[in-house]
Amino acid sequence: MSGPTDDTELRESICRFARSIFERGLTGGGSGNISARTSDGGLLVTPTGSSMGALDPARLSRLDAEGRFIGGDAPTKEMPLHEAFYETRSSTGAVVHLHSTHSVALSMLPDTDPDNMIPPLTPYSVMRLGKVKLLPYFRPGDPAMGEAVRGLAGKRSAVILANHGPVVAARDLETAVYAMEELEETARLALLTRGLNPIGLTPDQIQDLVTIFNVDWDD
Repeated sequence: MSGPTDDTELRESICRFARSIFERGLTGGGSGNISARTSDGGLLVTPTGSSMGALDPARLSRLDAEGRFIGGDAPTKEMPLHEAFYETRSSTGAVVHLHSTHSVALSMLPDTDPDNMIPPLTPYSVMRLGKVKLLPYFRPGDPAMGEAVRGLAGKRSAVILANHGPVVAARDLETAVYAMEELEETARLALLTRGLNPIGLTPDQIQDLVTIFNVDWDD
């Protein structure tokens, strides 16, 4: 009989999405991590050093509602990133962090706009991401990553860590994964069209999306 702390379905969903992400080359090796809020207010988190392509639902890290580790393998060392989004954006139900190639490449180019580093080329990038903030480089696992996210005061649902990779928070796991995929695909479009003067969305078109879909676009 299922109860309020029965997280079997969520465990399986995390592993299914993680495997899809891995198999499509969006993050490789033991990189990338996912967390998701459980029905009792705790978290399920991918373990440190684990491959997104070979996760075991039973070994996912389990944290209680106070953030204490209570079961499974040890959680990702990049928990400071995840915790900061849950603390500053009350609507957050899942966080996805990858080391996806095009997003990282864009983060290293000197003329990338740090306040809005994913250009508004398509409506879906605006709708699913809002403005994407470029954060400085931090050593993986450095608690300062979380402080940098807290410094945004919940105003951004997506950031990219320079020379490292993107982080996306959303209301649930599926939405977070789809938003992350949109971020990486738009970064790829930005690189493919760089220097070609692509015609992006106009300010009026952006404002229409922001209004209709209630997008976080203001600073």
